[in-house]
Amino acid sequence: MLVIRLFRIGKKNQPSFKIVVTDKENPPRGGRFVEEIGFYNALSKQHSIKKERAEYWISKGAKPSDTVHNLLVKEGIVKGQKIAVHKKAKNQAAPEGGEPRQEGPEEKPKVEEAKKAA
Repeated sequence: MLVIRLFRIGKKNQPSFKIVVTDKENPPRGGRFVEEIGFYNALSKQHSIKKERAEYWISKGAKPSDTVHNLLVKEGIVKGQKIAVHKKAKNQAAPEGGEPRQEGPEEKPKVEEAKKAA
């Protein structure tokens, strides 16, 4: 399966990426790729994508990664909404019950049960 994703080429602490079409099994940091269709500089937020080639590969069944999908939406190549790619904080997420979990010691009920038993 083909994917359109970022391929890191930048130096240490200077991230820069090629936007490439590659097989999903190839490693993201050093595998071979089929075609380079653009670039993205993470520090300056500059990016360039070859619109015709991106449309061609998407028509052939290549799936863009979430970040590349957002860049394609920003360029107007793909219609739709952006995908949230940031991670949610663990301490802010509520459990499935809907009520936040209580933080604190669980020893008080055990002490009361021990007094009742005596």
